[in-house]
Amino acid sequence: MSFSVAVKAKNSTLISLVRFFSVSSAASSSSSSTVSLNPSGRLQQTLAGCVEVKGKSLHSGKLSTVKLLPEIAGAGRYFEFRSRSIPASIEFAQESPLCTTLLKDGLKIRTVEHLLSALEAKGVDNCRIQIESESLDDREVEVPILDGSAKEWVGAIEQVGVNLAQNHVGESVEKMVAHLNKPVHVCKNDSFVAAFPAIETRVTCGIDFPQVQSTNYHFENAEDEDLQVNRRLIDSVCWFMTSFTYRCLL
Repeated sequence: MSFSVAVKAKNSTLISLVRFFSVSSAASSSSSSTVSLNPSGRLQQTLAGCVEVKGKSLHSGKLSTVKLLPEIAGAGRYFEFRSRSIPASIEFAQESPLCTTLLKDGLKIRTVEHLLSALEAKGVDNCRIQIESESLDDREVEVPILDGSAKEWVGAIEQVGVNLAQNHVGESVEKMVAHLNKPVHVCKNDSFVAAFPAIETRVTCGIDFPQVQSTNYHFENAEDEDLQVNRRLIDSVCWFMTSFTYRCLL
């Protein structure tokens, strides 16, 4: 999704506002007057292998296991929990404090934003995400927090790589990308997110935590080659978020 976004927030409000754009951009499935789906000139991709990650969740403290599996073109990204399918779509997002929650048929999957961001950044358009809680009776489960960012998910995806995805008849399918047609803004108290139509993605982010005072970051072009070029920047941002934001939440 190509847009220019500016963020200014205090304390945890930043997380609440940014996660809206994370889920909606990663799971756009239909056009509207605000967002349209356009041909990208690229073919859909999926994982070249399977990924399994186990870890402790941030809010419940329980252990959970996540398996990322290849999926056919057109399937999109979706979770499987207790034999039910929950699409990673904004239509199933539920408002919840300090994390993004997907809800369907009474089943909840929490803190999905880091994993979905990693899949989007690495171009994994189709993925079957199996998730299990340590208790078979749980009706909600949380994605492992790992280091508090998307970095470890990105690393796990890079280890197996990606392949072109084919549909059920063995054909490749073009990837459709979301394009912002008009400015969008969301405000809460003295925090805001503003997104503007643009040719390429640019993100400017400012936060104001009492522990670290005001801090600003600017990032452009989240294509795969730029992820490699900007690995040092990504590492520093992940270190910052882990050292301060994540620690403050604990």
